[in-house]
Amino acid sequence: MSDGDLWTLYRSFLAVMREGSLSRGAESLKLSQPTLGRHIEALEAQLGGVPLFTRWPRGLMPTETAREMLPHVEAMNAGALAARRAASATRADEVSGTVRIAASETIGAEVLPGILARLRVRHPGLAFELSLSTRAEDLLRRDSDIAVRMVQPEQGSLLAVNTGIVKLGLYAHRAYAARHGVPATLADLASHAVIGFDRTNPFIDNASRKLKLDRAMFALRVDHELASLAALRAGFGLGVCQNPIAARDKDLLPVLTRDLVYTLGTWIVMHGDLKRVPRMRAVFDHLVREMRAYTKG
Repeated sequence: MSDGDLWTLYRSFLAVMREGSLSRGAESLKLSQPTLGRHIEALEAQLGGVPLFTRWPRGLMPTETAREMLPHVEAMNAGALAARRAASATRADEVSGTVRIAASETIGAEVLPGILARLRVRHPGLAFELSLSTRAEDLLRRDSDIAVRMVQPEQGSLLAVNTGIVKLGLYAHRAYAARHGVPATLADLASHAVIGFDRTNPFIDNASRKLKLDRAMFALRVDHELASLAALRAGFGLGVCQNPIAARDKDLLPVLTRDLVYTLGTWIVMHGDLKRVPRMRAVFDHLVREMRAYTKG
């Protein structure tokens, strides 16, 4: 079997691991379910007959072997995608081709579209891939080329530029305030609908301590930033929002501005080796300028 054929089998393995079933994995790859099933059987044969999945009522359960293989296959996939992006430029000195950017949901949906639109006016040969998640993308493994991060990276091989501090606060939609008023003190929050998190993590724990918010007080619990922001804009209740985003909407009213203030640092990050690639440097520098303007706004 050729390396190309073997990589096809690994891509099929990765799809099943990510989707949890043959049917969803086949759909993600635009293959038929029987074809994907044959790929998994062929890969198991290549590995000496080692089983990779066991069936259960909700789909396929990965074996321990499959779990151990996963990070290595993900690294292979990230490398293949990075190679494809590297080949997308027409000339080595031209600002064109594809750049993959990782960011949080809020930054990716609310901030980056305008920033990237302005950049593409100057460089119409650029194309962008946006990876929106609260999970930190691994730039060393080239999951993405550039990242907008709210936590300072620690790896020394990464080029990271601090672009300022984003302030967050508690807000109420004008329609909600008209129906229920707004709290005058922290104690008043107990009588209001508050939009907050569902599952906790270290970042949420830190923010909750500083913002003095507790899960038990939330009338809506959701871990997706855009859903939380949509609920705030719909007038469901009080919610946390980045101040520059709230400033664009005249219907969002700041609440308890002296008691509830939180800040997030912002960094534009990429692997140091990429600064020699014209399109990467152009996108990186543009993001630094624009995010500095955003944090000052």
